[in-house]
Amino acid sequence: MNESTTREMICILCPLGCKMQVSEKPGQPEDLKVRGIQCKEGKKYAYEEYKNPTRILTSTVAIHNTTLPRLPVKTSKPLPKGLIYKAMDEINKVEITGPIKVGTVIIENLLGTDIDIVATRSLG
Repeated sequence: MNESTTREMICILCPLGCKMQVSEKPGQPEDLKVRGIQCKEGKKYAYEEYKNPTRILTSTVAIHNTTLPRLPVKTSKPLPKGLIYKAMDEINKVEITGPIKVGTVIIENLLGTDIDIVATRSLG
C-alpha cells in the first residue's frame, strides 16, 4: 500500500480553531504533512496530537471532614489520552480527609507515568 493516511483535526491552541489535515505516508512515519494551519504552534500541536495525543484530566475525589464532599483535582501534566479511563479508575478509589491545601499531591506517579494528581482547591 503506497497511499498516505490523512486525519482531520481542529487545533485548540488559540481561538482561530484551524481545521487541519495531517497526512502520513506508510513507511515514513516521521514525515508528516500538515495543511490548514495558520501559525507555528499549530504545526507542533498537529504533530503531537497525531503521534501521542494527551490531555489534562480534571476530576474530583471524595473528601471527609470538610465543608464539601468532593475535592477538585487535576493531573500535574498532560496524560496520554489512552490512559484516561485507567486513571479515572484510580482517582475514583481515593478518599481523603481534610484539611487540604491547593497544590497538594493526592496521587503520586499515577499509573507509573510520573504524573501526579493534585488538588486544585483548598478545603478545610
